Amino acid sequence: MKLNQLIAMLALAACAATALAEEVVVYSARNEQLIKPLFDAYTRDTGVQIKFITGSEGPLMERLKAEGQNTPADLLLTVDAGNLWQASQEGLLRPIQSKILQDNVPAHLRDPNNEWFGLSVRARTLVYNTGKVKPSDLSTYEHLADPKWKGRLCLRSSKKVYNQSLVAMMITEYGEAKAEAIVKGWVNNLATLPFPDDTKAIEAVANGQCDVTVVNTYYFGRLIEKSPMLAAAIFWPNQKLSSKDAGVHVNVSGAGVTRHAKNPAGAQKLMEWLSSDKAQNLYADKNLEYPVNPRIRPDSIVAGWGDFKQSLINVKEAGSKQVQAVKLMDRAGYK
Repeated sequence: MKLNQLIAMLALAACAATALAEEVVVYSARNEQLIKPLFDAYTRDTGVQIKFITGSEGPLMERLKAEGQNTPADLLLTVDAGNLWQASQEGLLRPIQSKILQDNVPAHLRDPNNEWFGLSVRARTLVYNTGKVKPSDLSTYEHLADPKWKGRLCLRSSKKVYNQSLVAMMITEYGEAKAEAIVKGWVNNLATLPFPDDTKAIEAVANGQCDVTVVNTYYFGRLIEKSPMLAAAIFWPNQKLSSKDAGVHVNVSGAGVTRHAKNPAGAQKLMEWLSSDKAQNLYADKNLEYPVNPRIRPDSIVAGWGDFKQSLINVKEAGSKQVQAVKLMDRAGYK
């Protein structure tokens, strides 16, 4: 064997050994069944090992704070921009510069200071009973406060961050006074007490207990997979308004590199890969969400719901106005 061939082989072996030895540690508020296939694919592509710990977002952030500089976590992966904003405010994340992420993630779906980036989109929209409501009866979120919906509306509990984020975005769009009037109208129109989760609210609509509800679309997708003949359908609200902020309220699951990451470069590369064309369908399709990368088409089930215009309000407002939103919902009697 020639010397130059031997040197090349040794160099390749060294690179392979380095890749295999590299590890990225992820604290994830997403379920293992959703993220493990992604991490396995990344390891197959790069040789980089992913070690992950799953849990609820609150305890994971408390753990990061308690561990401080000693944390093993390189990346925090969680749902809802409100949680990502909170992690940033508490100094748990660091800004990163990545042209790849800036190209792949629209501006309204990432932190203006580049401390976190959305990786999938979840739309919070209307679901109605197809036997009792016509699409022409529906128009906007705020229209659900109209007395015509008295005794016909179901909602999930205000205790869940998804509805807190929705109201926070409404405060940004309409101002606090108008947002409060809308929420009070919703409460006045409730057919029953708020449900503990979106699935129960959709089932109540399909069973005729109420006529319309507000939910994340992937809960609808899961039910439709199990019960294709479900008497419910999606409606995209706020599509005909002229305001630049008009459109369906969206939120994200996303990630940020931790402030005390031992392998920040590796964490950034993983985030970039998760936003890439190759990974986006894997990431979004597992939970019937929408790809954050606008170049990628969603899963066929999701695509079947039709296209819609997103609100372009930056999702950071879901966090920055969350305290206001919670107080507003309390004043409105939204339990």
